[in-house]
Amino acid sequence: MIDFNWIIAFYAALAGVCVGSFLKVVIYRMPMNMSVVSPGSHCPECGSPVRFYDNIPLLSWLLLMGICRDCGAGISSRYFWVEFLTGALSFGVVAKYGVTIESLILLLVVWGLVAITFIDLDFQIIPDEISIGGFLLALVLSPFMPVEFAGAIVGALVGGGIFYALAILYPGGMGGGDIKLIAAIGAFLGWKMALLTIVLGSFAGAVVGIAAMTLFGKTRKDKIPFGPFLALGALVSIFFGNEMITAYLFAFA
Repeated sequence: MIDFNWIIAFYAALAGVCVGSFLKVVIYRMPMNMSVVSPGSHCPECGSPVRFYDNIPLLSWLLLMGICRDCGAGISSRYFWVEFLTGALSFGVVAKYGVTIESLILLLVVWGLVAITFIDLDFQIIPDEISIGGFLLALVLSPFMPVEFAGAIVGALVGGGIFYALAILYPGGMGGGDIKLIAAIGAFLGWKMALLTIVLGSFAGAVVGIAAMTLFGKTRKDKIPFGPFLALGALVSIFFGNEMITAYLFAFA
């Protein structure tokens, strides 16, 4: 017999795919201060409204073979992958945490991290609507999370405080958006996961930075957005953080 949680996780994946379809709009419009509600979805090249049957997550891009039905312009595969990634992560959250309030809250965190990742990659900014809004939401929802209210405050202070100190010691080395993002992550996940997120994000950033300098001739002066690496660190912490911390403590006990 199929476990009930797996059935719910499947439906969570479907919901996540639909959320991913909306996140595409957020990623494209929010940094340009455009409404994410109006106008409706349309081709960025010819402006033709997207028909309802051409707006089915995942399937429409595949059926249209990545081109606009009206003008034939290419539609970036990113639209497909944002939907797929959001669905896959949503499945993972519910599969791991079950049908719980914590799971629902973590879904909101994951969806926000997906949006932040692609916005920072495209525009090198992290919107306050997501980071500060996420921090405030974390405080409101903290009674339903293991960290509780005090833990949310401590997590935000530890994560944000470390990055704020780095920004003072190394001017220009840490952006304000990154400080607010790690504070929001700490508020949701607690100070231990905030520290793990920083370690994992810094390691991933260093690996990519070295690879970029080695393979593509990038220099230290070339800026690489750090938000996606923090998002990656937070996602790993959500799915494997407790196991990683337990293994670390066991190894060095």
